[in-house]
Amino acid sequence: MSGYKKYFPLTKQYVYLNTPASGLLSAPVLDYRQEHDLDFFIQGSILKDKQGAILNSIREKVGELFSCAPNRVALVPNFSYGFNTLLDGISTPKKVLLLKQDYPSVNWPFISRDFNITYVQIDAKLEEHIEAAFAKAQPDIFAFSVVQWINGIKIDLAFLKQLKTKYPDTLFFADGTQYLGSESFDFDTSGLDVIGASSYKWLNAGYGNGIYLFKESVAQKVAPRTTGFNSLQGKYKPHEGNFIGRFEPGHQDTLNYGSLGVAIDLINEIGIETIDTHIKQLASKAKKAFIERDLLEKSIVSRKEHSSIFNIKGDQSLIDLLYEKGIICMARGEGIRIGFHYFNTEEDLEALLDVL
Repeated sequence: MSGYKKYFPLTKQYVYLNTPASGLLSAPVLDYRQEHDLDFFIQGSILKDKQGAILNSIREKVGELFSCAPNRVALVPNFSYGFNTLLDGISTPKKVLLLKQDYPSVNWPFISRDFNITYVQIDAKLEEHIEAAFAKAQPDIFAFSVVQWINGIKIDLAFLKQLKTKYPDTLFFADGTQYLGSESFDFDTSGLDVIGASSYKWLNAGYGNGIYLFKESVAQKVAPRTTGFNSLQGKYKPHEGNFIGRFEPGHQDTLNYGSLGVAIDLINEIGIETIDTHIKQLASKAKKAFIERDLLEKSIVSRKEHSSIFNIKGDQSLIDLLYEKGIICMARGEGIRIGFHYFNTEEDLEALLDVL
């Protein structure tokens, strides 16, 4: 996959392992953004006439990539905006199951509202804890990140599907910000009712754009109150009260959402299956090397499946050394968080290991 570094000039100068914090902007996305603003500069409102077609094409690209009909795809500025809109459509109180120390944008919106919350500990036996909590609490809603932001623990999607079959009335809300774009994912056959994500990380689409995918049944259980003139406009929002329209009340930015469309074009050019295989192979080699060097917490070591995000032992002095050697990463939790994307290579891993 080293050939794809050409799309991300920074990777020619640095070993970039900081996708969990911010994905890189690719050359094709930059070209689109420059051309788009030039078009706006020259055309003014003429460009706006194409807005509907542009946004519809992006919904279709998102739906095709993640196996979801485009009329169930909402384009939002970021995960948090969409999630708060979603929760405002739920009558409280409801019993909610959350993961302790999950990403704040998942947990805080529930905490700030009148929900009855139960927590599950994130560790090596995460799925066992979740199953026990379901049996005891019978939650109305289970909300979680597919991949944990601090240490990269990934929840077992096959387990979630089985759990959903056992508890069909529970709504499963997922944050896919640290997940979507890193491997193949079929939303319609998953156990999830909703998944949302900001697109600036693993989708490499820049800031200001995100996506939400919904199962058809969600509109019967959730009634968001957000609305505006744009809620009724467009191919997929022709009727008053349209569910997707509640997440898109105002004018949509074709610069940012168009960037997402171009980013998906690059993913399709490479092939999501190719990306999936490469990332998993690189992550597996990294995990083995980190275990040999005693750099991982026990909860990660004992899990069979893991994401490409790791939190390795180290302090600020090690981060400074890594930066000095041209390796970009970040302090998170009690260690150093790194992540391998499709533009990363075995040479990048070796460069990291040489410093460690």
